[in-house]
Amino acid sequence: MEDVLRPVIVIGGSLAITVFIGWGADWLLRRIDARHPETPLWDLLRGCRLPLQVTVCTALLRGSYETVDAEAITAHQTAIGRLLTLVLIAATAWLVIRGSGAIVESSYSRYAASAHDAARVRRVRTQVTLIQRVVAAVVGVVAASAMLLTFPAMRAVGTSMLASAGILGIVAGVAAQSTLGNLFAGLQIAFGDMVRIGDTVVVNGEWGTVEEITLTFLSVRTWDERRITMPVSYFTSQPFENWSRGGTQKTGTVLFHLDHHAPIEEMRTKLREIVQESPAWDGRDWSLVVTDTSPSTIVVRALVTARDSDDAWTVRCDIRERMITWLREEHPYALPRIATAPAVQAQVPAPAPTHPAPGHEDHFARFDNGFRKG
Repeated sequence: MEDVLRPVIVIGGSLAITVFIGWGADWLLRRIDARHPETPLWDLLRGCRLPLQVTVCTALLRGSYETVDAEAITAHQTAIGRLLTLVLIAATAWLVIRGSGAIVESSYSRYAASAHDAARVRRVRTQVTLIQRVVAAVVGVVAASAMLLTFPAMRAVGTSMLASAGILGIVAGVAAQSTLGNLFAGLQIAFGDMVRIGDTVVVNGEWGTVEEITLTFLSVRTWDERRITMPVSYFTSQPFENWSRGGTQKTGTVLFHLDHHAPIEEMRTKLREIVQESPAWDGRDWSLVVTDTSPSTIVVRALVTARDSDDAWTVRCDIRERMITWLREEHPYALPRIATAPAVQAQVPAPAPTHPAPGHEDHFARFDNGFRKG
């Protein structure tokens, strides 16, 4: 009877204590969060409840399973202890990663709420994201190493690896040259302020917004909602356009190919009306000039400013649509035409008749009469 009750008491007591600790921690964090709503840390720490419960339950079982005298547990005591140790290490690493992520995310949220520079906020966001990934990678490697060292055979392997660490380091560096290059490139991007999450960039002729930056790759979301994934080393070795660096303000242009009779002054007046009615115009500047000419058309350039690239695109489309509509309705002669009718040939006047000189008329008449008689 004792062989049955003791395992039930140990397992049931561990589960009861785990549930109580998890509920108590969650209740305490909710109370603190209600008193301090300006600090998001306490609400974020509530996400650590599950890894905390797993860690507590595994620790309780790991410390009390040896007191159980059940035959099944005694026969596999070593295997059970090692399994509980592995689970405890993994759960502790999970709890550390989740807790550190909550702390870093809380710090970023408080900074973003009080900052006024959007570019600096995106820079801090990029750094925070990469710091979280570095911490997760380091904790994961340490946890995996600790789990491997629980096996006696791996301890001997670890000693041998330490003895030949120099050679293995060289071999690993050569084999993982690309991976290490991306790793250091990611750190350079994070702290070198080259590109940030939320920046508008143009890479390989594609326009989009940086959506995610990791230690090895960078994801760009294009205007048509495609995702371009590129290694971070590309941004440290290849030129690219960053439209968000140094400010988000943009200048957009619209080109019109028109007839030579286009009313330029009336077009300037219409452009002023269009930009003043457009909510995407930032009010800084606008202009309309003739930039080129050809035997059949002229090129008229409308220039307008906007707060960012999205507004620049919007106001350009608005100008193009309304200006063409206005020209078609009010000045249709200004639109270019292509002549397709055949050209009318000029009539060449007939040559004037020639008259013989005086004195030769009778001579030719006598010669003609004589020729006919003959």
